[in-house]
Amino acid sequence: MSDSPILAVKGLRAGVADEDLDILKGVDLALGPGEVHAIMGPNGSGKSTLAKVIAGHPGYEARGGSVEFGGEDLLEMEPDERARAGVFMAFQYPAEIPGVSIANFLRTALQSRLEDGEELDLFDFQELLMERMELLGMDASFAERHVNDGFSGGEKKRNEILQMAVLKPALAVMDETDSGLDIDALQVVARGVNALREENPEMSVLLITHYQRVLSHIVPDTVHVVVDGRIVESGGPEVALELEAQGYEEYRKAHAA
Repeated sequence: MSDSPILAVKGLRAGVADEDLDILKGVDLALGPGEVHAIMGPNGSGKSTLAKVIAGHPGYEARGGSVEFGGEDLLEMEPDERARAGVFMAFQYPAEIPGVSIANFLRTALQSRLEDGEELDLFDFQELLMERMELLGMDASFAERHVNDGFSGGEKKRNEILQMAVLKPALAVMDETDSGLDIDALQVVARGVNALREENPEMSVLLITHYQRVLSHIVPDTVHVVVDGRIVESGGPEVALELEAQGYEEYRKAHAA
């Protein structure tokens, strides 16, 4: 694997676009190709803000520091440019799009990656979609349903894993993907992510979560603890186990001191 990080965050300060208050207060993070990094922290610590700034959410802005993706200045890219470059965002609460089938949504997303005037071959796309659904153990009829319309929490997450499988991102940012899932749905998501990583060992994952349980299924290389907008500890999977046992209070006290 390359020694250069796919994602390099240095001294990042950021917050809600209309407010002066910084939520992130100097975050440093380097994620290598093929690595899984987990971000854990209490509510309001800045976990989801980090995900939204990386994805280019218009409601958030970076006010200092830098974010590079593949050596390019990510903060200078529009959200659609980031997506085409290989950044994928799995949302905590994915939007419903009534009237648009999953198949048409994915075909449009793939078409947007092509050069002007180049057309995505419909038969090639159908073959790709069926192959991807087979990899994830999904029924072909799922692709004809409208995007997240009337979906259960688990179905919404499966849809996002299917999007990842079709789009094959270099970096998948997963913002509390495990939130609200029962153990069966969680295992479906984890199996999907692990299958994609096995197929593409260079795919990197930034996994934002409250809970250690998802990290038993998607094993991280590094766990970062965020408190009050800063990473206060980084280590291996054992960090998540310590958090599960002790909570965040010790980290809060140490940070306050």
